[in-house]
Amino acid sequence: MVFITVKIQALVPLKDQGETLFAGHVGVALAIGRIERRVNVGLFVTAALLLDYLLWLFILVGWESVNIPDDFVATRQPHFMFPYSHGLMAAGGWSAVAGVLTLLLYPYLKDAKWRAAALVAGATFSHWLLDVLVHRSELPLIGNTSATVGLALWNNMPTALAVEAAIVAFGLYLFLPKSGLALGKSIALGILILIVLMFTIIGMTIAPPPPSASAMAGSSLVALVVVCGLIAWLGRVSHEEQFSISLSVDRHD
Repeated sequence: MVFITVKIQALVPLKDQGETLFAGHVGVALAIGRIERRVNVGLFVTAALLLDYLLWLFILVGWESVNIPDDFVATRQPHFMFPYSHGLMAAGGWSAVAGVLTLLLYPYLKDAKWRAAALVAGATFSHWLLDVLVHRSELPLIGNTSATVGLALWNNMPTALAVEAAIVAFGLYLFLPKSGLALGKSIALGILILIVLMFTIIGMTIAPPPPSASAMAGSSLVALVVVCGLIAWLGRVSHEEQFSISLSVDRHD
């Protein structure tokens, strides 16, 4: 638990930089992880956040951009140009890549590896679907000059945060009871996810604007790595737990 405490403390400064982790993506990943428990839930969470990993990396190298508008404190919405990470065609391509990598990572699942690959690809693409729900019309279908989509739920922030909290709660409800994790790990995982939700709410309500686009991208990447790493660590199971999970899954297949 000391390791968890140290890593959680590493996230605290992020609440002062106006950037968020979209906890809803984690909630969806937990729900998907319920379907195939032989795969570490950390992989599903990483897949669900993959487009954000790419976004912040591409911003740092100059391939995409984010602008902090003057009305950020009122709207909490940066302006993005992100066709390579968050375009519809790009999201489909990255989802396919994630699925193929899963096939290579889990050969021992035999025929079930195709289901695992499909679920990881689905988790990756779910990011784009949720972003369409909350972003203003700025997600391109193909490239910067193509049509854009977005339902702008973030224009009604209380509703958006309520929806996000509901997704997180539903994901925890589906995943934890059948996770196969020891009780201590289940409790720690639940606490971690709720902390992620707390930082999301703070970032979308009272946190000050980020000092710069590069600071926003850098701190976001660090936070993503820490959270995904912690979830993957907590999601590890012992050989006995893995055997129990495999028996349970086989009975239902």
